[in-house]
Amino acid sequence: MRLDKWLWHARFFKTRSLATRYVEKARCRIDGRATDKAHTSVAPGMVLTFALGPKVHVVKIVALGERRGPSTEAKTLYDEIESA
Repeated sequence: MRLDKWLWHARFFKTRSLATRYVEKARCRIDGRATDKAHTSVAPGMVLTFALGPKVHVVKIVALGERRGPSTEAKTLYDEIESA
């Protein structure tokens, strides 16, 4: 699954276009490597690091998800490792 689509499904961004623009500004790291490509593939087991506002999120992808569902469903897509 594309990184921007996963971020949108996991409800970190309100729209997919916002997620795409965010990733293109090179603010995400996948398994410690910086990426600026919204089409970068992600899979379960990968660790994402990104800053949203004053918080830095470090999450492990647990599942990809079929749709952008309610927040309770979105929280099952990842495990929060760290939030500072």
